[in-house]
Amino acid sequence: MTPGLRKQQITVQVGGVVQGVGFRPFVYSLAQKLGLAGQVVNTGRGVEILLSGPKEAVDRFLSTLKTSPPPLARITDMVISPYRGPEPGPGFIICASKDTGNAATLISPDIATCDDCLADIFSPGKRRFHYPFTNCTNCGPRMTIIRKIPYDRPNTTMASFPLCPSCRREYEDPLDRRFHAQPNACPRCGPRISLHDNRGRLLTKDTEQCLSNCAATLQDGHILAIKGLGGFHLAVDAFSDEAVLRLRRKKQRYAKPLAVMAKDPATAATICFLGKREREILTSRERPITLVPKISGRLSRHLAPGIDEIGVMLPYTPLHHLLFAQPQCPDVLVMTSGNLSNEPICTTNEDAQTRLAPIADFFLFHNRDIVTRVDDSVVRSGKTTCQILRRSRGYTPVPVTVPNLPGSILACGAELKNTFCLTRPGQAFLSQHIGDLKGPDNLIFYQESIRYLQDVLQISPEIVACDLHPDYLSSRYATGLNLPCVQVQHHHAHAGAVMAEHGIDSGLAVIFDGAGLGSDGTIWGGEFLSIEGKKWARLAHLDNFALPGGDRATREIWRLGLALLAGSGGNITDRTALPETLRHLPGQTLSTLASMIERKVNTPSTSSVGRLFDGVAALLGIRREVDFEGQAAMELESLARQAYNAGIGEPTNQRYQATVSRKRGELRLDYRPLIEWLLEDLHNNTPARESACFFHIWLVRSTLAIILALVNSQTVPGAPTKNILLAGGCFQNNLLLTLLTDDLKKHGLKVYTGNQVPVNDGGIALGQAYIAGLQTGGRQR
Repeated sequence: MTPGLRKQQITVQVGGVVQGVGFRPFVYSLAQKLGLAGQVVNTGRGVEILLSGPKEAVDRFLSTLKTSPPPLARITDMVISPYRGPEPGPGFIICASKDTGNAATLISPDIATCDDCLADIFSPGKRRFHYPFTNCTNCGPRMTIIRKIPYDRPNTTMASFPLCPSCRREYEDPLDRRFHAQPNACPRCGPRISLHDNRGRLLTKDTEQCLSNCAATLQDGHILAIKGLGGFHLAVDAFSDEAVLRLRRKKQRYAKPLAVMAKDPATAATICFLGKREREILTSRERPITLVPKISGRLSRHLAPGIDEIGVMLPYTPLHHLLFAQPQCPDVLVMTSGNLSNEPICTTNEDAQTRLAPIADFFLFHNRDIVTRVDDSVVRSGKTTCQILRRSRGYTPVPVTVPNLPGSILACGAELKNTFCLTRPGQAFLSQHIGDLKGPDNLIFYQESIRYLQDVLQISPEIVACDLHPDYLSSRYATGLNLPCVQVQHHHAHAGAVMAEHGIDSGLAVIFDGAGLGSDGTIWGGEFLSIEGKKWARLAHLDNFALPGGDRATREIWRLGLALLAGSGGNITDRTALPETLRHLPGQTLSTLASMIERKVNTPSTSSVGRLFDGVAALLGIRREVDFEGQAAMELESLARQAYNAGIGEPTNQRYQATVSRKRGELRLDYRPLIEWLLEDLHNNTPARESACFFHIWLVRSTLAIILALVNSQTVPGAPTKNILLAGGCFQNNLLLTLLTDDLKKHGLKVYTGNQVPVNDGGIALGQAYIAGLQTGGRQR
């Protein structure tokens, strides 16, 4: 027999996202095309393939599998072994799934409706015409309906919808794109929608009437609660000031930006500026909320007040597409999470009817259960890559590959923007966005989500990791598990997340955020850390200033403006000496605050760059108080970007230069000259946007000066290094990130930041898991 025709028999174990993505039909078709015998089967560890045939055909099969898998598949490993069992019969077959006990397969995220399914729902005469739950192996719900692995219909919330004969034929036909599409359904056998008022009364179950009535209610300015993939949305007409303000008042979300959903890319282009990369993100199969510069004048001015960006997404379920297809439906809808502020999103019809009745006028329900809450993801496009700011629908639970990461670690994350992380060897599974843990319902959601992901991934933690802060609810949860617990300092964890994502083991980390407990017991947030694997050292930081009133100062940011003045030597009890932006404060208030700062009564010390942003915003009169975390910083960035894009020149007279000092052998980013320059601007009536821009320039220059001093030092641990890690919530500021990155690259330095993992506290859990792995036996890379 010639070498190419020599028979070969092998087994192929394929791991990754290979279930529920059309992988077995692809394998079946490829084997048939190449004339190979054998079988393919889903297992708890992925997909197992038995191949028998000419060696040349087997080689072509393997090559195609590696280089051109199905679009939604993500192969992480492929183990090929000789097969020495009985020779398979003629032909190739797909076998029923088998449970191998220890699951190692990956779960596909929920994926936006594909073009083929869109054609089905908009083609009159087809049996899925206008059916809101149309899907196939290339799209539709995944994570939100899975109860356990293997991913088969009985293990999903579709188990309660028996297939009709027509859907059964599709489901069992290996050449049909709905072969083993577990959510497969049609109007005869699948889920249905129904419209109700806010008293729970059924208005109609007819699909066409539901859709037309919903469109009419939105056009009339009503609030509609819509059950979606991972929870409820609250929708209103995005063009109506009255509707948006009514939603804000009822939802108690008075200022935080509201995301919108546009009918299609052409519509999106009329409300925001879209470049090529933004269009690619918007139309990707993940369909995240994408932050883009907004076009003023079309949408309600109350969607994102004071901010020059808006979060836009496109329809990602058949129901969305069908709703927008109604003639009366506004072309752009607010689509915000179905909850009261700081509560988890509703997932069941009963819960929504109870909790959202005071908000919504009407409810569009369906009867397919949601296993786990999954919020919309948020992404921003950068100069060269995208930056995921909230990693949830479309991205989770696909793991981050981290070579040498040990398994069985649970990292509990931070207090705000929480996610948690579970590990298998070489894989880190970040949870969906949980949010702020304060509040009993949020903590229950957190605990339920941990149990769910542990069960689905079949991971039993042997080690738990958490933040140093003992009062974080995530830390309390971790210490109550009766497992070996590794505490990871907050900013070290931020650096660890970047290291894990990019596969580096050392560098100089610059961590700018709002707050994290430092190893000295003070509040950090403007840190320069030397990182070598699990070892780290604090090399420099923003000079400390007072936080009068503690947490209260994070809301009443005029306190921070005064603290910066006091820290710069100003007399804050003399109202006549204060900038006009702070002269409104009563004399007694000023005296009390000055006394608190002097005596350090309820006045912790902080090195937080996030709080510096707040204080500068207060000094410039941008705002005195904030309604949500990061509000002042976002408005400051927006003003600065306006000035920068308008070509505002360099600050004059050597102002806003880098200011670095040294105290007790440490470099300090010295804010005092900055405050003097800002006061000069206020005295000279310099426009706030120019001062905001100059502040950003000063921060970039001063940060760069410290980095260059450290990387060129002969005494700093780990120096010289070319790896610069940028992390922390302040680096969501695109202007700061872009300007600093450009300057660092000009000096030949390599810059790493969070791209696929949030740079904010949503990435902390990955860093905790990574550091815990190094400290407890994971081989240092």
